[in-house]
Amino acid sequence: MLKLKRTDSNDQDFRDLVKALDTDLALRDGDDHDFYKQFNKIDAIKYALVAYEGDIPVGCGALKMFDADTMEIKRMFTVPESRGKGIAEKILNALESWASELGCNQVVLETGINQQEALALYKKSGFERINNYGQYIGVENSFCFRKTLNFSKA
Repeated sequence: MLKLKRTDSNDQDFRDLVKALDTDLALRDGDDHDFYKQFNKIDAIKYALVAYEGDIPVGCGALKMFDADTMEIKRMFTVPESRGKGIAEKILNALESWASELGCNQVVLETGINQQEALALYKKSGFERINNYGQYIGVENSFCFRKTLNFSKA
C-alpha cells in the first residue's frame, strides 16, 4: 500500500531521496549535471511529498512557487527498485492537487532529454511542451512543460 506524506525540505526521507536522485542524474547527465544542480537546491522547499511503501520511502516530488498562478514541479524521483508501479504518477497527481489547493491554476516543470521515463510520464499526464523558461532558455538538453489544472474549487 502506497502512502503519500506532505512535508518540506527538512524531512530526512525527502533529503535522502533527493540525494539518490542527484546520483542518478549525475550518471544520466554526465558533464551537464553541475549546470542543473545549481537550480535544484532544496534548502527552502516548503512543499515536498514523500511516497512510502510500508515504512520504506520510495519516491518524492516537490513544488516551488514560479509566479502568482503557477507552481513549478521539482525533484521528481522513484527509487529504481520501485519503478513501474505507478508511484511517480501518484506523486505527480498529488502535487498537481496540492498546487491547486494552494491557489495555482497551472504547473510547469523542466526535465532532461535523458530522462525518458519522465518525458513519457509527463506526456501521458497531459503536459504540453513549452518553450524553455528561465535558466533553461537555450539549453538543448532541457525540455519544459506546462499543464493547466482543472481541479474544482470547493
